[in-house]
Amino acid sequence: MTKLSVNINKIAVIRNSRGGNMPNVGKAALDIERFGADGITVHPRPDARHIRHDDVRELKRTIATELNIEGNPVGAFVDLVCEVRPTQVTLVPDAPDALTSSAGWDTLRHREFLTEICARFRALGIRTSIFVDPVAEMVRGAKECGADRVELYTEAYAREYPNDREQAIAPYVAAAEAARECGLGLNAGHDLSLENLRYFIERIPWCDEVSIGHALISDALYYGLENTVQMYRRECCITK
Repeated sequence: MTKLSVNINKIAVIRNSRGGNMPNVGKAALDIERFGADGITVHPRPDARHIRHDDVRELKRTIATELNIEGNPVGAFVDLVCEVRPTQVTLVPDAPDALTSSAGWDTLRHREFLTEICARFRALGIRTSIFVDPVAEMVRGAKECGADRVELYTEAYAREYPNDREQAIAPYVAAAEAARECGLGLNAGHDLSLENLRYFIERIPWCDEVSIGHALISDALYYGLENTVQMYRRECCITK
């Protein structure tokens, strides 16, 4: 089945809004693991508006499943990844003041930079994934950069799914086929939800991992965290 990695940034947003340690981000991560998630994703940003560097260090010490750190591989982010050595690092081309991820890498234009970064992380035993739009050329470019996986940016799929799901999934199937053909692992994330997740995995059953945060944490307000994690897990249960 496709693995579910839960992004816990939104839990940290709630904590940071009042100070203190409620909700406890570390405990929430352990609970999410216990409820059935296959991994924990965090995306520390320069302004520390949600996940902080100390959170990442604690998670590396305490969680038993895979830790995936997302972010723009510059400055303090690179230093943190090299220190913590997560299972996976996902390279995302976010501006420092970005509200959320809004585009994938141009892996051709930034080939030299991404090749250097991938080599640095892989030398430390860290699986590298490059965040790309659903464009076969960008997928193949990620392979040339030395990445282990790509993560398909699924915002457009989620946006168009209610209108025409066949049209919405088509470029993702093509990009996923390109990844499979060139030997890249495949992840996906951004705006995946209980509404659109199952169809995505049905059409791309070789997807290794989905990373879901905003929708899952929002659903947990209504369904409870344990129940929600298990609901998302069931949506991932498509035999490859």
